[in-house]
Amino acid sequence: MEKLKKELTLFNVVVYGIGVILGAGIYVLIGQGAAIAGNALWLSFVVAAFIAMFTGFSYAELSGRFPKSAAEYTYTKKAFNNNRLAFVVQWIMLFTLVVSAATVALGFGGYLHYISGIDAKISAAILVVVLSAVNYIGIKASTKYNTISTFIEILGLLIIVAIGLLFIFKPSQDFFSSPSGLAGIFSAASLIFFAYIGFEEIVNMSEDTKNARKIIPKALVISLGVSTLFYMLVSVSAISILGSEKLGKSSAPLTEVVSSVTPNGGLIMSLIALFATSNTAMIIMLVASRMLYGLSNSGSLPKFIGNLDKKRTPYMAIAIVMAIVLISLFMGDIKSIALLTDLGIFIVYVFVNSSLIVIRYKNPIEKNTFKSPVNMGKFPVLALFGLLSSMFMLSHFSKELFIAEALVILAGLIVHQLFKKSKSFEAKIASHLFRKSKWHVFKR
Repeated sequence: MEKLKKELTLFNVVVYGIGVILGAGIYVLIGQGAAIAGNALWLSFVVAAFIAMFTGFSYAELSGRFPKSAAEYTYTKKAFNNNRLAFVVQWIMLFTLVVSAATVALGFGGYLHYISGIDAKISAAILVVVLSAVNYIGIKASTKYNTISTFIEILGLLIIVAIGLLFIFKPSQDFFSSPSGLAGIFSAASLIFFAYIGFEEIVNMSEDTKNARKIIPKALVISLGVSTLFYMLVSVSAISILGSEKLGKSSAPLTEVVSSVTPNGGLIMSLIALFATSNTAMIIMLVASRMLYGLSNSGSLPKFIGNLDKKRTPYMAIAIVMAIVLISLFMGDIKSIALLTDLGIFIVYVFVNSSLIVIRYKNPIEKNTFKSPVNMGKFPVLALFGLLSSMFMLSHFSKELFIAEALVILAGLIVHQLFKKSKSFEAKIASHLFRKSKWHVFKR
């Protein structure tokens, strides 16, 4: 099968990483996070950052060892040598990405509705189609749009931080108060972890990246560090300006933060939010198409899904992702879809961290490959922290969400089984039609 064209540098991948992380999570879900954690929202971001960092180091090492698309599939298969388990893990990640793209598109629709009054789901659907066209044009077009949008959304966050400097030192402000105490901080972290989704997607750009073994791990660490700093500063600033109660009730939180100080600034902030959410949606859909390409390339899905055109763009994967995202737009509200996304993410992280622990003892690491820090002999301590913290966060989700996730896994098992049977059936037919004896008769 023809390979993807390698065009991305460290700068491109870091910008991609920051662009996908700094998106809907901070522009849309910061308000709902404030409603749960109160003034201590910034601590929820710190908790989420540590979990992301632990697992990020596992991804960084694994991506250096196995720079392939469909990364989670590759890691799980290498560790446990089980195709079905590997497929299910990647299936969960793929579903998570598609649903999160729908969530972000709805966030875009919400901000556009604030400006123009256009129905949020209609504008979200139009956005999905347009971004799919951009992704089809090729990785260079996506990179250019991402670079422009990333700097615009960073500008928006810098505006919030700059305004916040005027309010942050109020003597009455208590940044450790939370209406539900530690439980509220962890519950908010389980929701706003959506804001960190994206760092693990960087590894799926390996086959588009020059010298991926070195660039991808560095891009992961840099993207996480920069994004965490922004989240902490923005959450403290937003609460200083508007207060957690008002922030928690807003459907366009950062727009309301700016408009409370500068009435005319609300429109500018909404426009910036449109760039932020559209950029995130584009990158998520791009990476989801690469996951489909990787699963097809590995033989876990039909080969036609991995078809490339003359520009070496996986057009069938892009079209399938677009169709599924369009359907997902009608699954529910932003908060519910975000929680379902986070549940799937934490399940995947359990397997990614477990995979690194197992692989450390199965395969020696190469000299020039990134190695996760803090080790006891071969044992990766941070991977253990990532595993335990992900399992801990799973305890903060409702039974209804676990039932929904179970249905997603069941659907993945059915797809895997049907494709496996179809391959077996095709092999039997081919074996019957092209046996040596039949060809021998035909030649006579």
